[in-house]
Amino acid sequence: MDNGWDASAEAWIADQGDAGDFSRRYVLDAPMQARVRLAAPGRVLDVGCGEGRFCRWLASEDIACVGVEPAAGLLAEAQRRDPAGDYRPGRAEQLPFADASFDMVVFYLTLIDIEDIHAALAEAARVLTPGGRILVANLQPYNTAADAFEKLDGGERRLVMARYLEEHDRWDEWRGIRIRNWHRPLSAYMTCLLDLGLGLTCFEEPAATGGPDRARVSYNHVPYHFMMEWRLPVAAG
Repeated sequence: MDNGWDASAEAWIADQGDAGDFSRRYVLDAPMQARVRLAAPGRVLDVGCGEGRFCRWLASEDIACVGVEPAAGLLAEAQRRDPAGDYRPGRAEQLPFADASFDMVVFYLTLIDIEDIHAALAEAARVLTPGGRILVANLQPYNTAADAFEKLDGGERRLVMARYLEEHDRWDEWRGIRIRNWHRPLSAYMTCLLDLGLGLTCFEEPAATGGPDRARVSYNHVPYHFMMEWRLPVAAG
């Protein structure tokens, strides 16, 4: 089913530039990178790697990485920017890798683009080595459930949410980008990963630590990202 990424690839590449957007540069990069360094994985899979930005950072840390991306335009840009990198076409729901191939699987703001997260997360767990980790950055569910903002006295805004407990899709548009995202309550993510037998090792709601003052203050007033890491147990005996 079309999710808009093929048609939006060119606008996305232009919007991200080389450094990435506000959320990546000033909110998520530092804690995501910290978890990677702490885990010290030998081989990482970046699912939905886009134009390859996080893969290039991993390579700068001398960490072997494979990027998988279903949108042809984004995959081509990743290969153009990093000819020495390993970028392959593929979908999260059917990863083209053998069991136990990676020490870490990363979903950097990509789970919201995937309709069947049960299949995607099961595949991520399948390709993990024992003791391997799934590292996720995602939009807060109260953000993906928000239908509108309501202005309050004093000029503040309040999110107006609908259907929070119901999984559903919606189309978002900005600066020439039009993509289909999926809303799920937080419990949907947690339950799926618990059912796969993984254990939670980290959960953060990181604050913005840089960028323009107005954007940083606005983000920290209503932060709209979270980050979590889950570990596949090592079999006993």
